[in-house]
Amino acid sequence: MVAKVILYILLVYCFIYWLISRELGIIFPIGILIEVIMLLAFISAIFSVPKENWKNLNNDLFYLFLFWFFISVLEVANPAGASTLGWLKEIRSAAEYPLLIVMLYFLTFTKVKDLDNFLIIVIALSTLAAIDGIKQLHIGLSRGDIMFLQYGGATTHLIWGRLRVFSFYSEAAQFGASQAHIGLLTLILALGPVKKNVRILLLTCSALMLYGMLISGTRGAMFALVPGAFVAIILSKKFKVLILGGALAILFLCFLKFTSIGDGNYNIYRFRSSLNPDDPSLNVRLASQRVLKEYMSNIPFGGGLGVIGSNGMAYNSDKFLSKVQPDSYWVKIWAMYGIVGFTIWISIMLYLLGKCCGIVWRIEDEGLKIKGIALTSGFAGILFCSYGNEVINTMPSTIIVYASLVFVYIMPKLDNELKERKLIKLT
Repeated sequence: MVAKVILYILLVYCFIYWLISRELGIIFPIGILIEVIMLLAFISAIFSVPKENWKNLNNDLFYLFLFWFFISVLEVANPAGASTLGWLKEIRSAAEYPLLIVMLYFLTFTKVKDLDNFLIIVIALSTLAAIDGIKQLHIGLSRGDIMFLQYGGATTHLIWGRLRVFSFYSEAAQFGASQAHIGLLTLILALGPVKKNVRILLLTCSALMLYGMLISGTRGAMFALVPGAFVAIILSKKFKVLILGGALAILFLCFLKFTSIGDGNYNIYRFRSSLNPDDPSLNVRLASQRVLKEYMSNIPFGGGLGVIGSNGMAYNSDKFLSKVQPDSYWVKIWAMYGIVGFTIWISIMLYLLGKCCGIVWRIEDEGLKIKGIALTSGFAGILFCSYGNEVINTMPSTIIVYASLVFVYIMPKLDNELKERKLIKLT
């Protein structure tokens, strides 16, 4: 199926488009190619996807993102008067991408093999990213990496003379969070019913990614690991795993919080600072949020899409919100959509997390269940990690997270198909 091939290309492209931009020095806004590829996939799906596949869209996941897209479209008329061009730029990552990813994956990816191929591509590319990050730190930077630092990247990626590794991602925060996300996902898969050689390979990939997370200097990655691990432990439904996993998680947090072991290593020291309530960076963020709280009390529907962050500086420089750094996707949603919009958004996200947990809880096939646990835990991790950084709205996390939701939603169907195959073999 052509649409499926196009979506595989899109998945790969969402990992490497910053690499293409840096190393080739392309000035053309290559992010637009994401929409172009999605459009090609949609056109192909219209002509090639069986009619019964369109029925897959009849579910609350698709309707919720369609509803969120509708709300985002209405934001163009926000009385706060934000720039229309800023709205057009922001709606892509805020609402358009989630809706299109969910729709295209429901139409195209319907088999267990599709899920396996998706996981292989994501893990392989994330492992390559980890290796590239290790190369940046221990061997040296490429020409494109150096140019990135020279043209503004150094202000946030060279801290006290030490490099915050960013690999071929947009920046270190996205790299670190994504490495934590896929590193945890891969570790969970390694604990499932797989062959010994596959388990060793998965554990090796996970170790590389967790090291990649550490050298990124991204403290917010902690909030991808802890909630994700917590969800995985609960969904395992195994009492011993629950007790042992919970104990290990508590010991790990106590190690970071109450000891100074490893502080001689800059990366461990920076990671440990994520649990320090007196950390200067954290206090700056909290101060910004206090300022926003006072300002936002008078605008319950927010300042409009594109009024804060990079699009705010580019298209709404005359607005107060453009001068405040969100440093968090949750805060960004609050500033753009107001408390009304934020309440709707977080309710949708938490509902989907609960729904996915419920689906995975009832899956019977052990192999499929562990994949569901991995995908759901990854979603939980990225959702809560996005409180500290803009992660869920940045590629490749965006496509991984929303595709993960689709695969979890189709798992009951896949579970029934696997049962039927087993029955046929037995007879």
